[in-house]
Amino acid sequence: MKRLLLIDDEEKLRNLLARIIGVQGEGFQVEQAGTLKIARQKLAKTQYEVVLCDVKLSDGNGVEFISEVKQIQPLTEIILLTAYGNIPDGVQAIKDGAFDYITKGNDNNRIIPLINRAYEKVLLAKRVQQLERRVGQRYSFDNIIGSSRQILEAIDLGKKVAQTDTTVLLLGETGTGKEVFAQAIHHAGNRSRQPFVAVNCSAFSRELLESELFGHREGAFTGASKDKKGLFSEADGGTIFLDEIGEMSYDLQAKLLRVLETGEFLMVGDTVPTRVDVRIVAATNRNLETEIDQGHFRSDLYYRLSIFTINLPPLRERPQDIVMLAEYFVGVFTAKLNKRETVLSDGYLQALKAHPWKGNIRELKNVIERSIILSDGNILHADSLPYEFIQSEASPLKPSLSAFSLAGAEKLQIQKVLNHTAGNKAEAARLLEVSIATLYRKIEEYAISIPR
Repeated sequence: MKRLLLIDDEEKLRNLLARIIGVQGEGFQVEQAGTLKIARQKLAKTQYEVVLCDVKLSDGNGVEFISEVKQIQPLTEIILLTAYGNIPDGVQAIKDGAFDYITKGNDNNRIIPLINRAYEKVLLAKRVQQLERRVGQRYSFDNIIGSSRQILEAIDLGKKVAQTDTTVLLLGETGTGKEVFAQAIHHAGNRSRQPFVAVNCSAFSRELLESELFGHREGAFTGASKDKKGLFSEADGGTIFLDEIGEMSYDLQAKLLRVLETGEFLMVGDTVPTRVDVRIVAATNRNLETEIDQGHFRSDLYYRLSIFTINLPPLRERPQDIVMLAEYFVGVFTAKLNKRETVLSDGYLQALKAHPWKGNIRELKNVIERSIILSDGNILHADSLPYEFIQSEASPLKPSLSAFSLAGAEKLQIQKVLNHTAGNKAEAARLLEVSIATLYRKIEEYAISIPR
């Protein structure tokens, strides 16, 4: 319901405006107040999208009341009414946050369109607020999955540093969730309403990366047909995430060091420094101290980046988190692929826990998605795993013979049919066209799990 509060000490005019707005205002419910005291009481109890307020009231001034309304209801838009056109009052009203300022009598035809535009602005502000809330929830530390000591320690460090503007260096293998952590740090800090810009330093050549980060002027190089703003400028006021910082060329590292020390940089082809206020979160899967010893990374840059370091553990060091992550990804992909609610069998979980996870969380995510696609039912069994996963050296499902042996193929086929029959051995034997005795022998020989 659209609500409007009309504040005016002239009762006849107030009633007239209320009737006009009620009839022509496209669904507005109008409430009235003859004084600011009554208006305050109503604002404390009810949320209004628009407030239409007279400037001169018996117990106060409408211009001064704007800031009070904004404190109580920040998204509410205020339109001021006055019997006298007063430019200074109008200017002050707009500065204080009024939507507009109109003169009684002269601007009667503007009231309804103005109210509708004010309402549209409120709706837009509410949508933006909801989007920001959803984004903040999506990237919050609460959405980082795991209960292991290692991940909880990392989360605790992230929460503490998020409240500062300190540069952060995230260390961890590929796929351990470094960008997720960077997002969480940004959204938990005082820059959360400002941009978060991510760039993978390994995705560009030295020249292209410099242009991407710092921008360039028209004519700076062949093909530079116009000025281009860099990612540091895009992130001004917010956070820039420099992933794979260890891949950055040595000479470009000096330019990044200048930004860290002075907050300034030169666009490619420019002679005047550009100043920005940007928080830097960097990440790498390399050992930067080794890179320094080998002459690939600047020690002075390393010391500036590593003011606050967080190590993200590989998945193999937090095995108790594998089940939680797997169940989360199952929920994500069953919804995405429009599949029924799916559960994980003991055999499937056993295989996940035994896997070395060289690709960490990213690899687990990909395996779950493929398993959901391969699965015929609503239970993920071992045969739902990708073939190359089953053939890995660590997998308890790996046949003792060659990966291409008949025995290996036979085991997978029997497991698939048993899953299809929900463990009914007689029906499975019929479908496989073997005797029940043969099926029992094969189940024991291959240590096949029976669905329950």
